[in-house]
Amino acid sequence: MLRPTFPIETDRLALRPFREDDLDSLYAYQSLPEVARFLYWEPRDREESLSFLREKMAASTLEKEGDWLVLAVEWRATGDLVGEVNLQWRSREHRQGEIGYILNPSFHGKGIATEAAGVVLRLGFEGLGLHRIVGRLDGRNTASARVLERLGMRREAHLVQNEIVKGEWTDEVVYAMLREEWEARAAGSGGPGGESAQD
Repeated sequence: MLRPTFPIETDRLALRPFREDDLDSLYAYQSLPEVARFLYWEPRDREESLSFLREKMAASTLEKEGDWLVLAVEWRATGDLVGEVNLQWRSREHRQGEIGYILNPSFHGKGIATEAAGVVLRLGFEGLGLHRIVGRLDGRNTASARVLERLGMRREAHLVQNEIVKGEWTDEVVYAMLREEWEARAAGSGGPGGESAQD
């Protein structure tokens, strides 16, 4: 079980559960075609964003396998909601997890996704005691792949046309990191996700 103390702060970010007053900022990026392009869902209308918000407001703990921890990513200097970051507990027996992230394009190029994803990697390995964490993405999403590479994750698989997404065959790329790799990277560099990284 993982029940973090919030907010979780980095130099520039605060990660916390979603709140009702996040709706406008959440809808601002979930409604954009470029945000939904490589995801399973289409751009959301305001009601769909509200439904997502209500569902995810309670996703602030991991109690059993299959649960998702879904955190709002806030820019500390302004208090703006800039995106979300996720950690799924995929298997208790095999100590497996998965990370994901979505960022408002207005905040791309600042290393925010790398910084926020580094936090959930740490929560998975150090807080939940996971052995392995993966990141899965559409094979065309090169920007997301760069984030995972900056975190020190290994590209393990490229599955060719393995899914039909939005009516077309798409490739899936899988990145992974083991706990021992996390520990070696953290010991050598003070942890992944530096401010100099570019999203």
